[in-house]
Amino acid sequence: MDEKALKQLLAGVKSGRVSVDSAVGKLKDLPYAELGYATLDTHRNLRFGFPEVVLGEPKTVEQLLGIVGALVERKQTVLVTRLQPDKAEALVARFPKGEYHPVARIFHLKQGKVRAGRVAIVTAGTSDIPVAEEAALTAQAMGAEVRRVYDVGVAGIHRLLRRREEIQECHVAVVVAGMEGALASALGGLVGIPVVAVPTSVGYGANFKGVSALLAMVNSCASNVATVNIDNGFGGGFYAALISRTKGRR
Repeated sequence: MDEKALKQLLAGVKSGRVSVDSAVGKLKDLPYAELGYATLDTHRNLRFGFPEVVLGEPKTVEQLLGIVGALVERKQTVLVTRLQPDKAEALVARFPKGEYHPVARIFHLKQGKVRAGRVAIVTAGTSDIPVAEEAALTAQAMGAEVRRVYDVGVAGIHRLLRRREEIQECHVAVVVAGMEGALASALGGLVGIPVVAVPTSVGYGANFKGVSALLAMVNSCASNVATVNIDNGFGGGFYAALISRTKGRR
């Protein structure tokens, strides 16, 4: 239940159109729904403006079907991340209005309207796209207008310079980069918007599976750069969408 639905329910009780018992029935699982194997945070939509997101990778098909079913029943948007193809097939079969995005490994079923601002998703290379798509689809699910700017790493900085104005028009940028992770600092010095840096495990040798990119981004001398964890496209996209929502209201 979102804020609008809650206000409509309370207005119905006030006017007499909705009985107290009926309202109690609709509110009985606030602020959470107990499923036995999961305690679903049904109040998160009221606090964040977006429902609880489900991490799909470690869960069984039965658990996912139950959790997604509970969200659908409550007319909340569904976002399942890190989802394997076999589990996605089961979800799409049960909830055909949802869509699976294999590159991002995300299942999304939209319900209701959510709005945010403009988010640029910027990658250093093509190999960073899976993490970038996780960020992009997360931001889109939260209502953001997403602009994809892919393969503009510092090995050919002219590619980034050509797209600078397009990125600057957005409220926030998510930079996804592996190897030495220099793109976040480079872009941070070129645009006057918040930059959310997402280090990836793309690289070899002394890259240490993304640690070198993480350290470079955390130590960025660009003061508008904030960093999330390695390969955390979801976290980067979610945080960027929240920032864009605030800035979009101005």
